[in-house]
Amino acid sequence: MDNASTGKAAMSNLCMPAIQAVIAAIDIVFKKSQGSPGMEKAAGWLKDIQNSVCAWDIADILLRMNRDYETSHFAAQTMRTKVQYAFDELPADSHQHLRASLLKHCLEINFETGPAVVTQLSLAMADLYVQMPSKNEDLYCLIKEYEDSTCHWNFLLEFLSVLPEEVNSQHIQIGDNRRSEVLGEMAQASALVIQLLVKVTGSAGEAMKTKVHALHCLSSWLCSYCFSEECLIQSKLLCFPFSIVTDVVTPISLHSAATECLCSALIAVQELRESRVASILYDSIINLHDAYSISVVLQDFEKSTNYCRLFTEMAESRLVPIISTPNQGFGDLRSLELLLICVDHHNYEMADVTFNFWHRFSEALYKKNNAEITIVFRPYVHRLIMGLGRLCQYDSVMVQEGLPEESADFEEFRRMCVALIKDMVYIIDASAIVVQMVEIMKGLNVNSSWIVAEALLLIVGAIAKYVNCEEMSAVPQILQAITCQPPEANLTMLRTGMRLIAEFGRWINFHPEFLDPCLAFLMHGLHHPKLSTSAAKSIQKLCFHCTKHMHNLISGLFEIIKSTDSLNIDPRACLYLLKASVLILSQKPLEDILKEFEQLCVLQVEPLIKILNEENVIRDDKFKNPIVWLNRLSVIFCHTTPEVPEGRVHPCKNIIIQVWPLLSRCFEKYGSDSRIVERCCHCVQNAIQCLGMSCCDILNPVISQIMVLYRQYPHPCILYLGSVLVDMYGFEQPCVPLLLDMLQALSVPAFKILQENNGAQIHPDTVDKLFTLATRYLQKMTVHFLESSISKQIFLCGMSNLSIYHRDANGSVTKYLVELIKYANDKPESHDFATRHLSIMDLLKNYGADLVQAIIQTSIALPCSLIGNTANILYELLLVDKDWVSKWLQAGLLSLPAQKSGGVITATPQQLETIYVNITSAVELKTFRHALRNLSRLYH
Repeated sequence: MDNASTGKAAMSNLCMPAIQAVIAAIDIVFKKSQGSPGMEKAAGWLKDIQNSVCAWDIADILLRMNRDYETSHFAAQTMRTKVQYAFDELPADSHQHLRASLLKHCLEINFETGPAVVTQLSLAMADLYVQMPSKNEDLYCLIKEYEDSTCHWNFLLEFLSVLPEEVNSQHIQIGDNRRSEVLGEMAQASALVIQLLVKVTGSAGEAMKTKVHALHCLSSWLCSYCFSEECLIQSKLLCFPFSIVTDVVTPISLHSAATECLCSALIAVQELRESRVASILYDSIINLHDAYSISVVLQDFEKSTNYCRLFTEMAESRLVPIISTPNQGFGDLRSLELLLICVDHHNYEMADVTFNFWHRFSEALYKKNNAEITIVFRPYVHRLIMGLGRLCQYDSVMVQEGLPEESADFEEFRRMCVALIKDMVYIIDASAIVVQMVEIMKGLNVNSSWIVAEALLLIVGAIAKYVNCEEMSAVPQILQAITCQPPEANLTMLRTGMRLIAEFGRWINFHPEFLDPCLAFLMHGLHHPKLSTSAAKSIQKLCFHCTKHMHNLISGLFEIIKSTDSLNIDPRACLYLLKASVLILSQKPLEDILKEFEQLCVLQVEPLIKILNEENVIRDDKFKNPIVWLNRLSVIFCHTTPEVPEGRVHPCKNIIIQVWPLLSRCFEKYGSDSRIVERCCHCVQNAIQCLGMSCCDILNPVISQIMVLYRQYPHPCILYLGSVLVDMYGFEQPCVPLLLDMLQALSVPAFKILQENNGAQIHPDTVDKLFTLATRYLQKMTVHFLESSISKQIFLCGMSNLSIYHRDANGSVTKYLVELIKYANDKPESHDFATRHLSIMDLLKNYGADLVQAIIQTSIALPCSLIGNTANILYELLLVDKDWVSKWLQAGLLSLPAQKSGGVITATPQQLETIYVNITSAVELKTFRHALRNLSRLYH
């Protein structure tokens, strides 16, 4: 913007840096090699400039200079960022000047302008357009003025491509009213856009870049639902992308753009399943089968993937008729045939493209719950499973150096295959599939046997738990083949066999004669460092399913646990073995548990004592890292669940009491280390939950310890441990004074953290755990909590943090407020009703108006996905006192701004009145949520 056109009084009080200094900084940052002297300082300075009000003028001057690509890119990016995030900095009388200046820069774009500069300027123009009040024909006039000017097509196509995306952008909160206006203007101009695209595609010749631009533009407008169906059909514009994808020699960039365009069209017609456009799309895509086959023959994987995307998107858009009316009309099952052809491709990434459809298909068919229709799809799912089994086969190169890495892409694909098959297992006959797999394995030749067999066993593992327990023809053969493998067998085959045994745990429980050979096989696997974790996990799963047959295993497990560290077994394997041990142990008679439980604990306690006696933590050495031993103790406490009759002493009580001083020392020594404190808290939590009400003896020292620790080191995990203690002992009257002292001691430091500048957003875990703690107090010791001096501060803290943009923290705050309000009228027959009703009503009388105002402000500040929690509070408030809340709600709605600084209307009085009426007359909770989401959309 030139000096005469700036019109920004707000800028006059800020000193603008010299343009040459800005250019010099750009050269340092973008033209010199990484790490050059002064680069970091220059980058920081440029960022400060972009955040300042001066950036508007600086960007404008640099764009007019058109010095070089780097400078223009920086200027265009700055302009786009300012328009998108700082539009409110400008006074309203400068908006037209900004529009004229920005349009001038955009019209200077030519085919030599860098693509990043074109995109940033077009985005800036689009963002400005959606935020400025406009006349109904502004967009139409812009297109009409430049549609015949080929030199401006580059800008015009890019601008029209990004405009539909920016209308619905989360970054620009224009509100539903302005969004509807822009979409209306786009619909009005849609015929002209089609005319422009027909003109561009008809005269582009060999200019591939222009064709790609046109396809991107068409794709974007299809997604915006602004085209009329009749106009689109008459223009024959969709013939253009189809002509491209049908031609197998098309350059891949153009082919991909056409594919994207057609995918957008398929998404757009999902709600118009019986439309003529949908019929044209479906018929044309079905006919791409031959083009796909040619691309496979030519080994053009990228084009094959594009065809697969089209087939998948077509199937997704036809999902409802496929499920409802298979093989009729738009339920034509040739869609599934095309997807299965893609699954037959030798590259597993092709099948990966189809997975989203298969998951959606499985979910929809399950909800349909129609046995006759389900049977129709059984052959298709069967073919899918067989195809996935083939794709899951390892290449011999993958496994020649041992076990593949779990993080490898192919391993992730195999896990996705297993998950998909488990998702669809209800469609097939699991026992029949297993029998068929066994027959295939019998027919394998020697050269390919183990690779193919391993993949088949992986597939069997996905359905093993659904096999009929009376099946005796295939499963025994599989288990025998697995357990009879020689020690020198391929590690991958051994690992898959171990995992499959665990999946057959339910079947083995019905046939315990197979248990011993399976356990022997797994025990042998523990001695191999690369197989130990899989073997241990499988043992744990077998112990879960076959606990009553496992009593003789406990001594062997103890011996292995003693030797895990000397055998260099993976630490995760030890955790699985500990879980297995305590699962068996918990089923023993009470008098037999004590000795073995003590043995398990001593094995972890002794190394922990040695570590505590040393000076420093050595994280890289598992023997000297306290987290390793705390995790093991935690697992023992967590999974030891004996049935203790009323009146009997818990068999683990004395041992846990003896362990507590050691955990206390960990708190004292490692209090500043959040990870160790978190594991220590988890260990204490599991110990307390293991003992239940038998743990009162250590309650006092535990609370005293965490009160002191949190004052010095306010880790959020300490707050959570406090909530566990309240949950366990809140009903016990003798524990109430101590628990109230804990509330005071933990809340004060937490308040201090949250009162810091932007404290809640920096420490969302503290918000989450603090209000989880407050909710537990409210639920377990309601009156004591409400009468405490700290309850009012917690209420005010919750009200001030209602708009926190963090899902867990927001959920905890709203849950606390909902519970609090609900207790005002809950259980009127209880003895404490009058006290709690009076306490809560007193809070609402003094702060209810502020709470309703906070709810309204939260509704326009947070995205719709988080509004549901807030609606719950308003719902409970109206149940308490509708007259009060209605007045507060009306006042809060009237206080909302009617328009943004640029003049864009946010909410009309009629819309706010409708929201008020809908809320105050609502009966169901979903109506409240719908009303608040409507309010949110007016401001987002």
